[in-house]
Amino acid sequence: MNHWVAQSDISQAVDLALRHLRETQAPDGSWHGDYGGPVFLLPTLIAATHIIDQPFDRKTEQDFIRFFKHYQNADGGWPLHIHGQSYVYTTALSYVAQRLMGVPADDPDLQRGRMWLLDRGGAVNVAPWGKFLFALLNLYDYEGVLPVPPELWLLPRAFPAHPSRFWCHSRMVYLPMSYLYGIRAQAPATPIERSLRSEIFCEPYDSLDFGTTQTRCAPCDVYVPVSRSFRVLSGLLNGYETVASKKLRDRANAFVLDQVRQEDDNTNNICIGPINKVLNMLCWHFAEPGGERVTAHRRQLPEYLWKGTHGTHMQGYNSSRLWDTAFAAQAICASGRVEEARDTVERAHGYIDRNQVLEDTPDRTRYFRDPSKGGWPFSDRKHGWPISDCTAEGLKCALALKHYVDAPLSKERLEDAVELILGWQNADGGWPTYERSRTAPWMEALNPSLIFGDIIVDHSYVECTSACLQALIRYREEGIDHALEHRIEKAIERGRQFLLNRQRADGSWMGAWGICFTYGTWFAVSGLRTAGLAAESVPVRRAAAFLASHQLPDGGWGETIESCRRGEYASCTSGQVVMTSWAVLSLLQSEMADSEQVRAGLRFLQDRQEVDGSWPDETIAGVFNKTCAITYDNYRKIFGLWALAAAEARLKSAAKDEGMA
Repeated sequence: MNHWVAQSDISQAVDLALRHLRETQAPDGSWHGDYGGPVFLLPTLIAATHIIDQPFDRKTEQDFIRFFKHYQNADGGWPLHIHGQSYVYTTALSYVAQRLMGVPADDPDLQRGRMWLLDRGGAVNVAPWGKFLFALLNLYDYEGVLPVPPELWLLPRAFPAHPSRFWCHSRMVYLPMSYLYGIRAQAPATPIERSLRSEIFCEPYDSLDFGTTQTRCAPCDVYVPVSRSFRVLSGLLNGYETVASKKLRDRANAFVLDQVRQEDDNTNNICIGPINKVLNMLCWHFAEPGGERVTAHRRQLPEYLWKGTHGTHMQGYNSSRLWDTAFAAQAICASGRVEEARDTVERAHGYIDRNQVLEDTPDRTRYFRDPSKGGWPFSDRKHGWPISDCTAEGLKCALALKHYVDAPLSKERLEDAVELILGWQNADGGWPTYERSRTAPWMEALNPSLIFGDIIVDHSYVECTSACLQALIRYREEGIDHALEHRIEKAIERGRQFLLNRQRADGSWMGAWGICFTYGTWFAVSGLRTAGLAAESVPVRRAAAFLASHQLPDGGWGETIESCRRGEYASCTSGQVVMTSWAVLSLLQSEMADSEQVRAGLRFLQDRQEVDGSWPDETIAGVFNKTCAITYDNYRKIFGLWALAAAEARLKSAAKDEGMA
């Protein structure tokens, strides 16, 4: 088997990659990297700090401006995410944000951005979330904002469209939106606002018929067109606004503000994500001007910032530390060098240990929260929202490291994680992200964003299902009581069947949180192989054939975000390290493990590796809601190591078998 590929070369590459991974571990035991990419987040932050009159220091704002200038497209617009096509939504927000920070209207880059915006109809063609933000800034009339009445929260919880049934990220955005809409929150019109009114619209501001613009959106931005169901709903809500009772509105606003308060308390004022973070802060600015809650929110804003090579931007979460750390630790285990990296895995395990959620949120039923005890969040414990696949990867990591650390997690804490995973499984056998699906898939017809997909329902996902499946199987190997074993076996079988059902006709699986088919297929193959499918089984064989058919001439694999948008493989012009690693990891679990395709993939990874063991920055590998790419800074160093380590392990096993023969 040594003719397959030189084991010494692979081993050297693994050693280098492991050294680099160890050198980049943070003092707290985590791996901390950029989780950025979306461009539309930073303008929202800047607008909010302008409204509360607590902007960042001038040096930081200059770095924000540097980010905007670097990622402005050649056509003058700004993209939804870096390196993407220009959006009216992001261009309008980015233009306004820079003007609020003092960039003059005659700045050449802003002039190019303004011309691009006006050529596409101006700010009346901004997507609904942009219109809402502009209304807060006093740049848009609330007549042009889609209604978000807080009274919706007072409806019976059994109602399918009750906001508590929405996917939690959307729910926690529309929660503060409904309060701000309910009170018609609006900043005073200052000279800069009055000037902007004349800059971002094609017509004079005072002559605009805002009521006709609620669902207007530039065609280049639209991903999910307005459905007939949504038009009916928005018509009813607009009608309601004409007869809304002040008494009921006050009651609803009080209810919503209490929900906002609890979200703040549960997350230590970090909140589930960046948009609801700034909107929650604005709720308190209008409800309790100058109060402690605004101060507490403002204090936490830097958690979302990342200073990169091309400026400072706002991340999509307060970090991806837990997620990255769990993968990094498993990659180290795959290398077979845990003993020599003992100090590294001790620190990594310490981070996993300290960041497991140890209790449910207070009065969780009242605040529409599922159990949390035993889970792991995407970032850290103080954030507090556990996620199914983060919990699964945290559990897998804790089990993999238990024999190498002085204080492994207790049986009770491991069992808490398992109970949470079992409770998350959806009726279709798959696993969602944060919560079991609370409403039917058809509710996606009420998606009001226009620019994002799948924001209403917490669907079952291939990646989450595979991670949970693998974690349950790994836990089962520890030896458990009969009652729990029966539940685990049942969950495993249902999850296994979900993955089999989700395989596409071409042999692939589509990922939802990574780009895209290489990601989803790696997860699915890993889950099915762990669940007992053989390398020669038909599903694994079909998956391998799919991957082989998309290998590029340079030996690598690479996809663009168009794979997610279109639902079909969209290849890069050259291979990408992360996607190549996912493809190689999949093929190594198939009958093609000894193939020329794998050899070429490994050569690609070796050739791209730098002398320090790292790999160069390449195409963004992460995505959310179909349309927005997001950076996972640590993926290159983690998955490059993991793929090479898996190949090395196979070589060593083959050499051992040959020696025995």
